[in-house]
Amino acid sequence: MSGVLTWINICVLLPVTILFFCSVCCAGQRYQVPVNYYTNLILSILIYRSVMFFWWEILRGTIACFIFYFAVTASLYFRLCIALERYCFIACPLLDCLRQTEGSVVICVLVWVLCGVSVALAIFLYEFVRLIIYAALPAPLFIFCLAGTLKALPAATSVPTEEKRRTVGTLVLLLLNYFLINLPAVILLTLNLGRRFPETLIDFIIMIFFLFSSLLDLILFAFMCKGPIDRLLARLCCCSMESNNTGDVTDVSTDRSDHVVRDGGKEETGSHDGRDGEEVESVR
Repeated sequence: MSGVLTWINICVLLPVTILFFCSVCCAGQRYQVPVNYYTNLILSILIYRSVMFFWWEILRGTIACFIFYFAVTASLYFRLCIALERYCFIACPLLDCLRQTEGSVVICVLVWVLCGVSVALAIFLYEFVRLIIYAALPAPLFIFCLAGTLKALPAATSVPTEEKRRTVGTLVLLLLNYFLINLPAVILLTLNLGRRFPETLIDFIIMIFFLFSSLLDLILFAFMCKGPIDRLLARLCCCSMESNNTGDVTDVSTDRSDHVVRDGGKEETGSHDGRDGEEVESVR
Protein backbone atom coordinates (compact mmCIF):
# COMPACT_ATOMS: atom_id res chain seq x y z
CA MET A 1 0.00 0.00 0.00
CA SER A 2 2.85 2.39 0.69
CA GLY A 3 4.22 1.70 -2.79
CA VAL A 4 0.84 2.55 -4.35
CA LEU A 5 0.74 5.82 -2.38
CA THR A 6 4.26 6.67 -3.47
CA TRP A 7 3.57 6.13 -7.18
CA ILE A 8 0.29 8.10 -7.01
CA ASN A 9 2.15 10.93 -5.33
CA ILE A 10 5.12 11.00 -7.72
CA CYS A 11 3.43 10.27 -11.04
CA VAL A 12 0.17 12.18 -10.67
CA LEU A 13 -0.16 14.58 -7.78
CA LEU A 14 3.31 16.10 -7.56
CA PRO A 15 3.43 17.18 -11.25
CA VAL A 16 -0.12 18.55 -11.06
CA THR A 17 0.79 20.55 -7.95
CA ILE A 18 3.90 21.97 -9.63
CA LEU A 19 1.92 23.06 -12.71
CA PHE A 20 -0.79 24.55 -10.57
CA PHE A 21 1.76 26.42 -8.46
CA CYS A 22 3.20 27.98 -11.61
CA SER A 23 -0.24 28.98 -12.92
CA VAL A 24 -1.43 30.53 -9.65
CA CYS A 25 0.94 33.49 -9.94
CA CYS A 26 -0.48 34.47 -13.35
CA ALA A 27 -4.10 33.70 -12.52
CA GLY A 28 -3.93 35.59 -9.24
CA GLN A 29 -3.12 38.84 -11.01
CA ARG A 30 -5.84 38.20 -13.59
CA TYR A 31 -8.63 37.53 -11.10
CA GLN A 32 -7.36 39.99 -8.46
CA VAL A 33 -7.11 37.40 -5.70
CA PRO A 34 -5.00 37.93 -2.55
CA VAL A 35 -2.57 35.14 -3.46
CA ASN A 36 0.05 35.57 -0.74
CA TYR A 37 -1.52 33.06 1.64
CA TYR A 38 -2.54 30.77 -1.19
CA THR A 39 0.92 30.77 -2.78
CA ASN A 40 2.52 29.84 0.54
CA LEU A 41 -0.10 27.11 0.95
CA ILE A 42 0.81 25.56 -2.40
CA LEU A 43 4.52 25.89 -1.56
CA SER A 44 4.05 23.99 1.72
CA ILE A 45 2.10 21.28 -0.15
CA LEU A 46 4.96 20.95 -2.64
CA ILE A 47 7.44 20.54 0.21
CA TYR A 48 5.66 17.75 2.04
CA ARG A 49 4.73 15.96 -1.19
CA SER A 50 8.39 15.92 -2.20
CA VAL A 51 9.50 14.74 1.22
CA MET A 52 6.89 11.95 1.33
CA PHE A 53 8.70 10.08 -1.44
CA PHE A 54 12.20 10.46 0.02
CA TRP A 55 11.00 9.86 3.58
CA TRP A 56 9.18 6.60 2.85
CA GLU A 57 11.62 5.21 0.31
CA ILE A 58 15.09 6.60 1.08
CA LEU A 59 15.61 8.71 4.17
CA ARG A 60 13.30 7.62 7.02
CA GLY A 61 15.21 9.92 9.34
CA THR A 62 14.61 12.72 11.84
CA ILE A 63 15.40 15.54 9.41
CA ALA A 64 12.94 14.23 6.82
CA CYS A 65 10.32 13.78 9.54
CA PHE A 66 10.86 17.38 10.68
CA ILE A 67 10.56 18.79 7.15
CA PHE A 68 7.40 16.77 6.48
CA TYR A 69 5.55 17.80 9.66
CA PHE A 70 6.83 21.35 9.34
CA ALA A 71 5.29 21.67 5.86
CA VAL A 72 2.04 19.91 6.85
CA THR A 73 1.58 22.15 9.90
CA ALA A 74 2.34 25.25 7.83
CA SER A 75 -0.28 24.21 5.24
CA LEU A 76 -2.91 23.93 7.99
CA TYR A 77 -2.12 27.40 9.31
CA PHE A 78 -2.07 28.98 5.87
CA ARG A 79 -5.57 27.60 5.33
CA LEU A 80 -6.46 29.24 8.64
CA CYS A 81 -5.02 32.53 7.38
CA ILE A 82 -7.27 32.33 4.31
CA ALA A 83 -10.29 31.68 6.54
CA LEU A 84 -9.43 34.63 8.81
CA GLU A 85 -8.93 36.90 5.81
CA ARG A 86 -12.36 35.95 4.44
CA TYR A 87 -13.97 36.48 7.85
CA CYS A 88 -12.41 39.92 8.31
CA PHE A 89 -13.48 40.89 4.79
CA ILE A 90 -17.14 40.37 5.73
CA ALA A 91 -17.31 41.01 9.49
CA CYS A 92 -14.49 43.54 9.99
CA PRO A 93 -13.97 45.44 6.73
CA LEU A 94 -11.98 48.19 8.47
CA LEU A 95 -9.41 45.61 9.59
CA ASP A 96 -7.75 45.22 6.20
CA CYS A 97 -4.21 44.48 7.37
CA LEU A 98 -4.72 40.82 6.46
CA ARG A 99 -5.44 41.81 2.85
CA GLN A 100 -2.66 44.34 2.38
CA THR A 101 0.59 43.13 0.86
CA GLU A 102 2.83 44.22 3.74
CA GLY A 103 0.62 42.71 6.42
CA SER A 104 0.14 39.43 4.57
CA VAL A 105 3.90 39.05 4.00
CA VAL A 106 4.60 39.60 7.70
CA ILE A 107 1.94 37.05 8.67
CA CYS A 108 3.32 34.47 6.22
CA VAL A 109 6.83 34.88 7.63
CA LEU A 110 5.49 34.49 11.18
CA VAL A 111 3.64 31.31 10.21
CA TRP A 112 6.79 29.74 8.73
CA VAL A 113 8.91 30.70 11.74
CA LEU A 114 6.41 29.60 14.39
CA CYS A 115 5.69 26.30 12.66
CA GLY A 116 9.41 25.62 12.25
CA VAL A 117 10.23 26.30 15.91
CA SER A 118 7.25 24.41 17.33
CA VAL A 119 7.66 21.33 15.13
CA ALA A 120 11.42 21.26 15.77
CA LEU A 121 10.81 21.20 19.52
CA ALA A 122 8.29 18.39 19.16
CA ILE A 123 10.49 16.25 16.87
CA PHE A 124 13.88 16.65 18.48
CA LEU A 125 12.50 16.37 22.04
CA TYR A 126 10.44 13.29 21.05
CA GLU A 127 7.21 14.87 22.30
CA PHE A 128 5.06 13.83 19.37
CA VAL A 129 1.78 14.60 21.15
CA ARG A 130 2.57 18.26 20.48
CA LEU A 131 2.14 17.61 16.76
CA ILE A 132 -1.46 16.56 17.31
CA ILE A 133 -2.03 19.62 19.51
CA TYR A 134 -0.58 21.93 16.86
CA ALA A 135 -2.82 20.33 14.23
CA ALA A 136 -5.94 20.63 16.44
CA LEU A 137 -5.43 24.26 17.47
CA PRO A 138 -7.01 25.79 14.32
CA ALA A 139 -10.25 23.80 14.78
CA PRO A 140 -12.21 26.35 16.89
CA LEU A 141 -10.99 29.21 14.70
CA PHE A 142 -12.32 27.54 11.55
CA ILE A 143 -15.72 27.12 13.20
CA PHE A 144 -15.65 30.69 14.52
CA CYS A 145 -14.83 32.12 11.08
CA LEU A 146 -17.72 30.33 9.39
CA ALA A 147 -20.25 31.09 12.13
CA GLY A 148 -19.15 34.73 12.44
CA THR A 149 -19.29 35.23 8.68
CA LEU A 150 -22.81 33.80 8.43
CA LYS A 151 -23.90 36.03 11.29
CA ALA A 152 -22.36 39.16 9.73
CA LEU A 153 -23.74 38.61 6.20
CA PRO A 154 -27.00 40.60 6.62
CA ALA A 155 -25.11 43.63 8.00
CA ALA A 156 -22.50 43.64 5.19
CA THR A 157 -24.61 45.70 2.78
CA SER A 158 -21.60 47.14 0.95
CA VAL A 159 -20.34 43.68 -0.09
CA PRO A 160 -21.78 42.34 -3.39
CA THR A 161 -23.90 39.20 -3.28
CA GLU A 162 -21.44 37.27 -5.47
CA GLU A 163 -18.59 38.05 -3.07
CA LYS A 164 -20.68 36.83 -0.14
CA ARG A 165 -21.36 33.57 -1.91
CA ARG A 166 -17.69 33.04 -2.73
CA THR A 167 -16.71 33.79 0.86
CA VAL A 168 -19.19 31.33 2.36
CA GLY A 169 -18.20 28.66 -0.17
CA THR A 170 -14.51 29.18 0.63
CA LEU A 171 -15.08 28.84 4.38
CA VAL A 172 -17.25 25.74 4.03
CA LEU A 173 -14.66 24.09 1.79
CA LEU A 174 -11.84 24.92 4.20
CA LEU A 175 -13.83 23.56 7.14
CA LEU A 176 -14.63 20.27 5.40
CA ASN A 177 -11.07 19.88 4.13
CA TYR A 178 -9.68 20.40 7.62
CA PHE A 179 -12.02 18.19 9.66
CA LEU A 180 -12.60 15.37 7.17
CA ILE A 181 -9.17 15.03 5.53
CA ASN A 182 -6.21 16.88 7.05
CA LEU A 183 -6.79 16.52 10.78
CA PRO A 184 -7.47 12.73 10.70
CA ALA A 185 -4.45 12.20 8.44
CA VAL A 186 -2.10 14.16 10.71
CA ILE A 187 -3.36 12.28 13.79
CA LEU A 188 -2.86 8.91 12.10
CA LEU A 189 0.58 9.85 10.82
CA THR A 190 1.65 10.96 14.28
CA LEU A 191 0.30 7.87 16.02
CA ASN A 192 2.03 5.59 13.50
CA LEU A 193 5.32 7.48 13.60
CA GLY A 194 8.25 5.06 13.64
CA ARG A 195 6.22 2.16 12.23
CA ARG A 196 5.44 1.03 8.72
CA PHE A 197 2.49 3.04 7.48
CA PRO A 198 -0.20 2.43 6.34
CA GLU A 199 -0.94 -0.84 8.13
CA THR A 200 -4.71 -1.23 7.67
CA LEU A 201 -7.19 -0.48 4.92
CA ILE A 202 -8.62 2.47 6.89
CA ASP A 203 -5.16 4.02 7.10
CA PHE A 204 -4.74 3.54 3.36
CA ILE A 205 -8.11 5.22 2.59
CA ILE A 206 -7.33 8.18 4.85
CA MET A 207 -3.94 8.65 3.20
CA ILE A 208 -5.54 8.50 -0.26
CA PHE A 209 -7.89 11.30 0.76
CA PHE A 210 -4.94 13.20 2.23
CA LEU A 211 -3.00 12.93 -1.02
CA PHE A 212 -5.95 14.05 -3.12
CA SER A 213 -6.71 16.98 -0.80
CA SER A 214 -4.67 19.17 -3.14
CA LEU A 215 -7.51 18.84 -5.65
CA LEU A 216 -9.70 20.59 -3.09
CA ASP A 217 -7.13 23.36 -3.02
CA LEU A 218 -7.68 23.68 -6.76
CA ILE A 219 -11.40 24.12 -6.10
CA LEU A 220 -10.52 26.54 -3.31
CA PHE A 221 -8.75 28.79 -5.78
CA ALA A 222 -11.84 28.69 -8.02
CA PHE A 223 -13.96 29.80 -5.05
CA MET A 224 -11.63 32.72 -4.43
CA CYS A 225 -11.65 33.93 -8.05
CA LYS A 226 -14.22 36.26 -9.53
CA GLY A 227 -16.32 34.77 -12.29
CA PRO A 228 -15.54 31.07 -12.82
CA ILE A 229 -17.83 29.64 -10.17
CA ASP A 230 -20.34 32.44 -9.63
CA ARG A 231 -23.03 30.76 -11.73
CA LEU A 232 -22.77 27.57 -9.70
CA LEU A 233 -22.92 29.42 -6.41
CA ALA A 234 -25.86 31.48 -7.62
CA ARG A 235 -27.93 28.28 -7.80
CA LEU A 236 -27.15 27.44 -4.20
CA CYS A 237 -29.01 29.07 -1.34
CA CYS A 238 -25.95 30.48 0.37
CA CYS A 239 -27.06 34.10 0.32
CA SER A 240 -30.81 33.85 -0.36
CA MET A 241 -31.46 36.05 2.64
CA GLU A 242 -31.05 39.20 0.58
CA SER A 243 -33.56 38.11 -2.08
CA ASN A 244 -36.08 37.27 0.63
CA ASN A 245 -35.59 40.66 2.24
CA THR A 246 -36.09 42.48 -1.07
CA GLY A 247 -39.24 40.44 -1.69
CA ASP A 248 -40.58 41.42 1.70
CA VAL A 249 -39.90 45.09 0.97
CA THR A 250 -41.75 44.97 -2.35
CA ASP A 251 -44.67 43.18 -0.71
CA VAL A 252 -44.88 45.83 1.99
CA SER A 253 -44.73 48.63 -0.59
CA THR A 254 -47.49 47.05 -2.67
CA ASP A 255 -49.60 46.53 0.43
CA ARG A 256 -49.16 50.17 1.35
CA SER A 257 -50.09 51.32 -2.17
CA ASP A 258 -53.20 49.15 -2.05
CA HIS A 259 -54.20 50.70 1.27
CA VAL A 260 -53.65 54.19 -0.16
CA VAL A 261 -55.77 53.43 -3.22
CA ARG A 262 -58.52 51.95 -1.09
CA ASP A 263 -58.52 54.89 1.32
CA GLY A 264 -58.59 57.36 -1.60
CA GLY A 265 -61.50 55.52 -3.14
CA LYS A 266 -63.37 55.61 0.15
CA GLU A 267 -62.81 59.37 0.45
CA GLU A 268 -64.01 59.98 -3.13
CA THR A 269 -67.13 57.89 -2.66
CA GLY A 270 -67.80 59.65 0.63
CA SER A 271 -67.53 63.07 -1.04
CA HIS A 272 -69.89 62.01 -3.85
CA ASP A 273 -72.43 60.73 -1.34
CA GLY A 274 -72.29 64.06 0.52
CA ARG A 275 -72.89 66.08 -2.67
CA ASP A 276 -75.83 63.88 -3.69
CA GLY A 277 -77.41 64.43 -0.28
CA GLU A 278 -77.11 68.19 -0.55
CA GLU A 279 -78.73 68.21 -4.05
CA VAL A 280 -81.67 66.16 -2.79
CA GLU A 281 -82.24 68.53 0.11
CA SER A 282 -82.16 71.62 -2.21
CA VAL A 283 -84.76 70.02 -4.51
CA ARG A 284 -86.99 69.32 -1.55
